Amino acid sequence: MSCRHLAAIASGLGETAFTVDASRVTFGRGALAEVGDRARALGMRRVALITDRRVRALPWFAEVAHALAAAAIDVAIFDEVAIEPTELAFDAAARFAREARVDGYVSLGGGSVIDTCKAANLFATYPAALRTYVNAPVGDGLPIPGPLAPHLACPTTSGTGSEVTGIAIFDWTTLHAKTGIASPRLRPTEAIVDPRTTSTLPGEVVAASGLDVLCHALESFTARAYTTRAAATPPTSRPASQGANPWSDLGCREAMRLAGSYLVRAVRDATDAEAREQIMWAATLAGIAFGNAGVHAPHAMAYAIAGRVRDYRPTGYPDAPLVPHGMAVALGAPAVFRAFGRFRDDRHLEAATLLGADTRGAAVADGGELLATRVVELMRAVAMPNGLAGVGYGAPDLDALVDGTLPQRRLLANAPCEVDAACARALFASAMVYW
Repeated sequence: MSCRHLAAIASGLGETAFTVDASRVTFGRGALAEVGDRARALGMRRVALITDRRVRALPWFAEVAHALAAAAIDVAIFDEVAIEPTELAFDAAARFAREARVDGYVSLGGGSVIDTCKAANLFATYPAALRTYVNAPVGDGLPIPGPLAPHLACPTTSGTGSEVTGIAIFDWTTLHAKTGIASPRLRPTEAIVDPRTTSTLPGEVVAASGLDVLCHALESFTARAYTTRAAATPPTSRPASQGANPWSDLGCREAMRLAGSYLVRAVRDATDAEAREQIMWAATLAGIAFGNAGVHAPHAMAYAIAGRVRDYRPTGYPDAPLVPHGMAVALGAPAVFRAFGRFRDDRHLEAATLLGADTRGAAVADGGELLATRVVELMRAVAMPNGLAGVGYGAPDLDALVDGTLPQRRLLANAPCEVDAACARALFASAMVYW
């Protein structure tokens, strides 16, 4: 494996502090009933309620609409969010928000809905060409000029953590790239997390989103340490993807323990309220953690995997070519942990233990292999495809997958080692088949 150790930082120039940011979180069964009161407390009088058509037909939408009406808040509804939104979807939502003249936002749905709401808020508040705020080098990566309107995020899937992060992901179809916008200003003002909403999710969706939770925690925990970065100048420019730190480690450890204990149960039985609630809580914890540490190579690889799909159609999702985000992340993860274990071996071993692997008597140097093996076990238990070959990729696709990954510098720079083209190619080759 060609991945190399990070270059050392000159003495006295390394980072010595980390920053903690988080949305206000209300978690619990029945919490959706609080949306109206909390929106009113934030000064909202006319809100954009962003959702998708599937969620609009569920009882959770009626609960939120009733809560807003009871608080005497005018509502403008946008229900045209697509799974895995594109630049056109972001533009449509922003245009709707500008024309509706709203003073606040409520998102109800999965990560695609919440991310679309973030984009609508941003581009309605500070109109600009899409590339203005998109992460460099795909876009210009300019900072968001100022604060946005208040946003209450209500997740209905247990995975993305978008309700507590400052990241909005989309497919830029004209560039054949999956990318995003990252800024603390995008982080929702408050998250209303009601685990009842997961009771209507198909098991396949819980599997993919739950593996996203797992990878958020694993990647943040095994990311480069915040102390290995150059000190931010000025300090307010410190990135959200600042590396593993004592705060993020807390959420990562508990999220891993919960995922190892409850993910398979939550996938196999929609009536297992305890399991689905615990995975929803794990998603919140992992979201806060990676929102303050950052993920790395598996997520960078996932953008290429999802963005170049040809014919794969997963069950439980709309009948269209699609590799769901959490699935795409999981497909690359075991190869990464197996290869990167030597860079943070103690953390890989601890992560394997927290996920339920039998690590008694194991050497620290075995951490990467043990963690990769345990992640593969969980993938098989929730019926994930067998590596990249399982979603239609082969050796002829390696160059394109690498080309789609290398521009994700924000993520790759958070890995515990340097990731160049040769390293990325080796990772993809190792991820083709796992069992």
